[in-house]
Formats: sequence, C-alpha cells, structure tokens
Amino acid sequence: MKETLQTKLTNLPQGPGVYLMKDSRGRILYVGKAKILKNRVRSYFSQKGSFGQESRQRDLKTDVLLSKISDFEVLVTDSEMEALILENNLIKEHRPRYNVNLKDDKRYPYLKITNEAFPRLLVTRVLKKDGGRYFGPYTEVKLMRQTLRLIRQIFPLRTCGLKLPSRRKNRVCLNYHIGRCFGPCEGFISREEYSQIALGVGRFLAGRKVELLKELRSRMKSLAEAEEYETAARVRDQLQNLEGLIARQRVLNPDMADRDLIAFSREGTDACCATMQVREGVLIGRQHFYLVASETSEDGELLKTFLMRFYNTAEAIPPQILLPSKPKDEALVRGYLSSKAESRVELTVPRKGDKARLLDLASQNASLLLEELLLQKSKMKKSLPRSIHSLKRDLYLKNPPRRLAAFDISNLGSNGAVGALVIFQDGKPRKGEYRHFRIRTVEGQNDYAMMAEVVERYFRHLIEEKGKFPDLVVIDGGKGQLTSALRALKNLKVENVDMLALAKRLDEVFLPGRREPLMIPKTSSSIKLLQMVRDEAHRFAIAYHRKLRKKESFKSELEAIKGVGEKRRLDLLAKFGSVERIRKAKLSELLETPGIPAKVAGTVYGHFHPEGE
Repeated sequence: MKETLQTKLTNLPQGPGVYLMKDSRGRILYVGKAKILKNRVRSYFSQKGSFGQESRQRDLKTDVLLSKISDFEVLVTDSEMEALILENNLIKEHRPRYNVNLKDDKRYPYLKITNEAFPRLLVTRVLKKDGGRYFGPYTEVKLMRQTLRLIRQIFPLRTCGLKLPSRRKNRVCLNYHIGRCFGPCEGFISREEYSQIALGVGRFLAGRKVELLKELRSRMKSLAEAEEYETAARVRDQLQNLEGLIARQRVLNPDMADRDLIAFSREGTDACCATMQVREGVLIGRQHFYLVASETSEDGELLKTFLMRFYNTAEAIPPQILLPSKPKDEALVRGYLSSKAESRVELTVPRKGDKARLLDLASQNASLLLEELLLQKSKMKKSLPRSIHSLKRDLYLKNPPRRLAAFDISNLGSNGAVGALVIFQDGKPRKGEYRHFRIRTVEGQNDYAMMAEVVERYFRHLIEEKGKFPDLVVIDGGKGQLTSALRALKNLKVENVDMLALAKRLDEVFLPGRREPLMIPKTSSSIKLLQMVRDEAHRFAIAYHRKLRKKESFKSELEAIKGVGEKRRLDLLAKFGSVERIRKAKLSELLETPGIPAKVAGTVYGHFHPEGE
C-alpha cells in the first residue's frame, strides 16, 4: 500500500460521511456512505493481520474496485441521513462506474403548474425551484400528452404566456370562444375562482379524484344557494366530465389506499425498474427507468439507488411502497422518505395476497420492458451506419472500423499543454471513455513529441489493463504527427492497428507508407465522420485546457485568503461548487459551511466584499 494511502487511513474521522474512491487519474470509481468513516473505509483495505482485524468477505465487484483504487477522498457530514443524501447527489453528478446509475433520467418530461396569479399547465424537462408544482416524470410521452389533453377539456386553464393581471387591454383568443379558457385576460373570471380550478388540476394529477369530486359538489351547491348560477354551471360541467372519467378507470384494489408498486428486472449490466402509482384504489400512472449496474451489484443496492433518485423530485410520496425485496440501508431510506413526505412511509415486501399479485403485475411490466431494451441493443449491434462501410471502402481496410479513437493536442502557450482522446463506437461518441492527458515529459511547444507521449501512454494503459484496442486511430495533424504516433506504437511493439492523420487545412488524409495524401471526396460520408471525430477531439482538448487555466486562477484566488488552507478550500468548494458562488455567498451562508470557523468565514466574506463595495 502506498505511504500516502496509509497516512490517510490512519487519520480518517470517526463520524459519518461520504467517501469517494479514485483511480490513478483522479477519476471517481465509487461513492459510498458510512456511519463511521474510519471503520468503513479501512475495511476496504484491511487484510488479515492489518489494523488488528480479520479481512471481511468481499464480492467480485469489490475486489476489482480495490485493484483500481489509487486514492480516496472523504466528506464529513453531521449525520448518517445527511451522508445518504450527499451520496445520492454525488452519484447523480459523477455517475461512477461501480455505482448503480440511471440512464437518461434528465430527459423525461414533467407536467408543471406554474406559480402565477393565473397559473398555467405546461410541459417541461427542467426542474426549477420557482414555486411551481411538478408532476412526473413521464417516461411514456404519448400517455402524458393524452393526460394533458384530458385535463384541458375538464379544467380549462389558460395556455397563453400573458403576464396577468395586466394593465394592458387584452382580447380573448380562440380558446375562450371554444370553451377551453374562461378569459382571465379580460377579467371574465375572478382570481379566486380561477385558483380553485388550478387546485383541482393539482388534485387530479395527484390522484385525489374522490376528494376532488366532494369539493366540486360542495362548491356547486354553495354557488347555487348564492344564486351564482353561471359559475355553478361551470362547476357542474367539470363534475360531470370527471365522474365520467372515473367510471371508466380500473380499480386495482378495493381498500382505496394510496401506494406505489416498484419492481425490477435485470440481466447482465442492464436493469429496468417499473413503477405503478395507485391512488384511492385506482391506477393513475406508470413509469419505467433503465439502469446500469455492475453484474455483482446486490438487488438491495439497486433498489436503494432507485428509491433515492425517483422520490427526490416526486411531488408526493404515498404512505406505502410495495417492493420485491428490502433495499440496502432500509431504515435510512425509510427515514429519508418519511421526512420528505412529512408522514410515516412504509416499505413493504408482500409475500401473498392482493398486494403480492399487484407487485407481480409490475414485475411482468419490468421484464417486458427489459426484453425490449435488450432486443433494441441486439439490433443496433448487428446494423452498422453507412459511414462505417464508406470508411472501410475509402481507406481500403480489411474490416469495418467500428471503434474509432482520435487524439488531439491543445498547446496555447509556453506551458500547460494537454492532450485529449475521444472514442466513437459505430459512429456515435462514447463520452464515458473520453480521456484527458497532462503533458509530463515534453517542455516547450513540440507537438510531435506531445502526440507521441499521449498515444504511448494510452496504449500502454490498454496493454496493462487488457483493454479493447481501437479499429482505427485518427491523429489530428499531418505527416509529422502521424510519424510520431507510429513511433510510439513501435516502441510498445503494438501491431495491426490502423492509423491515419487528418490535416485541418484541406482535410487531407495521410496514411502510413504513403507519400501523397489521400483525397476523399467531400460528399462522402466517411470524410464527414472523420471530420466529426477530429473536431470532437479538438473541442474536448480545448475545453480541458480552459478548465485547467480557470481552476488555477480560482485556486490562486482562494490561496490568497489568509487562514484558508487546503482543507478549508476543499470544504468551501464542496459546499458552493465554485469560487464564483463563494464570491456571491452571504455571510450567513459562509457561517453554515462545515469546517469553517466564524472568524475564517468573516475573513472570506471580507476578501470578496471589501468595505465600500
């Protein structure tokens, strides 16, 4: 074990927190939480006789993870519950390879009731803390659109973007004339009555239809007694439409209870979680989410990750959630959900009866959806894009170059040069396999030597890790860069790897052993693919170079503050995320930062807010 790791293990804190396991390049491999950081983190590295304790039984995933760990970082929290929440946020942000991760969870749409004097019902894919109410996510967009049309028939909320109330004189639109809006822009409906309609939409989306029916009947009766017959007629129409809808809905359980059903199916590294929302005994919604998990990940870990991510943005959490098995850290997860729901939430694993049959239904949905996903992936593997076939033809290759690797160097000054690698599989970027390189052995501006260093380091890594070699290597540059890259492969005794260089000026293609460049027609899909790969590598290199320069400037700015050492800089950045946010933070926010004494918080605030500013 490295001496630095041994020192870190000796000085681990005793309290709760989160730990981040990293590889030799600083990439986060795994995020976990612990009640006692000292015991949990040391248990990963303990062997028989070390630290006076026996080695615990480890699974295959942990053994593979340990073989890649070169460093770790810990973040201390006040409680185990805070550690659970921080762990969930860090997994979502960094998507570590050895954690369970949701696929494309940011793309799903929500229905939003806006926080306005006269609210609107909108479709959005971005969650904001703006006072609006969000319902979803909806993984089946077609069903969401049907729900939206149905709501607008029963509850005619406005769809325009006018700022109301307004001093400007507005004219009612077509929606008013066809009965899809009550005309708040011209004052044809009071704000109070309109708000009641918006509240009804919220109850409808939350599945509170019985409660909504009672409220509408009560309002209709009150309005009729007050001789407000026109408004009472509007409520009557809403009531009749809603009753007709409820009569057509399927009742899943006669006890009229609110509960969610969650089941999953998994095969290899792919998994699918299916959810069913039952409100007042009626199924009101179904969603499904695809996950990526290690084959050795336990079912409990998968369920824990899904519950934390799914209910993190949920508008409402039912009092009972049916699960196929218990999640990892069950007590903590139950406590977290109960605190969000502001009432007790039960996590139940039914074995027989109606609840078990309902859960079987969700399991069948999950299995069918996973089969569809695997079938789609199988079809995609068999079919190749036209550009791949064109590239094989134009470059006279033996096999289609399905896996492309492109290298670029960003050298904007006398120092701080970086290299970048991007990977494309079947014509599509694999961003999880992109790599950055800091130039270590070359001084000054020597693009040829820098390219040789980056190529040699990457292929050396592939040899040591027994990784998959690319079918074709694309070098950003001309004959000089190509020669340097070939020399690097020769030093490693790597053969049978096709390589080319793509020059920027005329998009000339240089091939090994060929004096003159190959001019591929501009209309060919193969040259377009090469251009796209080359440009992506260039963009990735430039972005990394700028990030490093920005990081250095940020670091130097924090280092200039007296009393703020490395530990406190990390504490500040862990809370606020960037120096710019620290600059804009209020003194009260700085005082709440863990690990920052009041005196230091005042010094930091004074540094960014000198007197008179």
